[in-house]
Amino acid sequence: MSATARPARAASPTEMPVLNYFNYFTEIEEHFQKRRGSLLLLSTLDWALIETWREAGIPLEAALRGIDAAFDKYEARQKRGRMRRINGLAWCAQAVMKAAMELNEAAAGTGSTTTAENESGFEHERIAAHLEAAAAALDAGTVAPEACTATAVRLRELAGEVRVATAEGSKHVDLEALERSLTVLEEKLFAALTAAAPEELLVGLKEHASRELAPYRSRMGVVQLRQVERQFVQKQLLVHYSLPRLSLFYMSQQ
Repeated sequence: MSATARPARAASPTEMPVLNYFNYFTEIEEHFQKRRGSLLLLSTLDWALIETWREAGIPLEAALRGIDAAFDKYEARQKRGRMRRINGLAWCAQAVMKAAMELNEAAAGTGSTTTAENESGFEHERIAAHLEAAAAALDAGTVAPEACTATAVRLRELAGEVRVATAEGSKHVDLEALERSLTVLEEKLFAALTAAAPEELLVGLKEHASRELAPYRSRMGVVQLRQVERQFVQKQLLVHYSLPRLSLFYMSQQ
């Protein structure tokens, strides 16, 4: 999910702390649910929005601050008689962008860094198992077979590299480099799926995305809307063909 302009980037990838990949999703989900006061499950649109924040380099802290700001503003209005309920993360999009910019300005010149080794918390075996499970799912794919097979082969190679590092006693797997490889593989897979998918399916998915985004268009910038729509369509395309996400963000907790 890239564009020539991106939503309020908090820092470049080399400047920002390396995030705990799995916690980025779960902490945003849990914080949103806590502020809303209910266990509302995030929608496909919400997950797509979180992924655009991740790709834009929005730190977890900024996302959580933005959610708080959006709810604080909503609750203040509610006391004056406005009872409209926040039903999705898109209501927090503007506040998250603002929080990211403020955090970036506050952090300018500090030069603080955090290593992937300290932040990841991922066991090597879990990473390898995730890659191999994704490869197995791609083996069963019924669309774009050449792309699915090639991707599965590469995933198994990456899983093997992780296991070799473990066998050699390495305490650190470069998660940033691995995630970049997985992002490239996903982009190539999406391109193959899009080329193979029937026109009516793609049109239907775009129409679905447009309907889902309609209530939030006034709260999101044009670039962010396009990114979220693209993510939404991609995720739904994978669901339609029962294919896995490759990113470590989708690695099982088990």
